[in-house]
Amino acid sequence: MSLDLLAVLTAFGLIFLAELPDKTMFASLAMGTRMRPLYVWFGTSTAFVVHVAIAVGAGSLIGLLPDWSVRLVSAILFGFGAFLLLRGGGDDEEGGGAARKVTGFLPVFTTAFTAVFISEWGDLTQITTANLAATNDALSTSIGAAAALMSVSALALLVGRFIAQRVPLKTVQRIGGVCMLGLAVWSLVEVFAG
Repeated sequence: MSLDLLAVLTAFGLIFLAELPDKTMFASLAMGTRMRPLYVWFGTSTAFVVHVAIAVGAGSLIGLLPDWSVRLVSAILFGFGAFLLLRGGGDDEEGGGAARKVTGFLPVFTTAFTAVFISEWGDLTQITTANLAATNDALSTSIGAAAALMSVSALALLVGRFIAQRVPLKTVQRIGGVCMLGLAVWSLVEVFAG
């Protein structure tokens, strides 16, 4: 089986551009300020790979899921993330300046995987991947789409790390918490607007 380079590049380009302004990019950025970025990347990347496989293998079935319920669970998870980040914003004063971070591979991986896995159901990138797979080589589309999604997540985590090195962690966490709260509200609006 040979790869169709044009299908890989098409999938990469379309999915990369569609995911850049997406809420999961901002969620990755926010999680990366509180958790170890590499662990977050493994979690988000695994969720993206699973979603690409689902989109390619059963893209037509995604439309059967009740959209409002997926968006509601996504809003709850983003709200929980906002709570954790905003609640943790005061730790600097009590801990002598040492910020407490979520640690351990499994807790960070699970949090990142779950947040992305649930919020990506029926997302534009998943639907686009399913459509591309229907008209192009499935393996080539899978490789291009997964590489694009993983690249956007890595970019968000690098930007988050760059910001965290130049801005006090407490400020970054509060901004991240506000972003996550905004994503929770956005998801709730999508529940009632859709």
